[in-house]
Amino acid sequence: MNKKIAVLVGSTRKDSFSQTLAQNMAELFPGDYQVEFVKIGHLPIYNQDYDKAGTPEEYEPFRAKIRDVDGVMFVTPEHNRSYSAVLKNAIDIGSRPYGHSVWDGKPALVVSQSPGNISGFGANHHLRQVLTFLNMPILQQPEAYIAHTHTLFDEEGKLNNEGTLEFLQSVVDAFVELIGIHEKQPSDKIF
Repeated sequence: MNKKIAVLVGSTRKDSFSQTLAQNMAELFPGDYQVEFVKIGHLPIYNQDYDKAGTPEEYEPFRAKIRDVDGVMFVTPEHNRSYSAVLKNAIDIGSRPYGHSVWDGKPALVVSQSPGNISGFGANHHLRQVLTFLNMPILQQPEAYIAHTHTLFDEEGKLNNEGTLEFLQSVVDAFVELIGIHEKQPSDKIF
């Protein structure tokens, strides 16, 4: 049976490094994995009033897609030592209304990237804190902090660094293993 992976990219910028990195990583999943990029830039800013007064029409298709997947890969840049507002908004939308979170128990992979040396370290760890609260089992090792992303892709957007490609394959392989472990055990036994 095919597994479904949702990919959420924390950048809506045209030709973003996060999007390019995520596209390259999507190709590394086994053939029986269906990888879908879930758009988040169009989602109205979450407001708790929506929980009582009715939600924007864009929310339910987003929530339904996340409910239907076996795992979620988050790929984000770093914005002021944290992850992006567009990604935070999507996470908040999926977590509400209270008690109906679509994230609950979904295995997660966090990948941060930056053109600089720090590799999105702050974004990666802030995102991990939030996902832990949302009861998502997160891949712990290997951690994926990708530096100097502006040098890693050729003109067609393909990874041009063999060492980085091998590392990213090991990350995807470990995430696939985590999904398999999670599938075999009830979520209350994993943590």
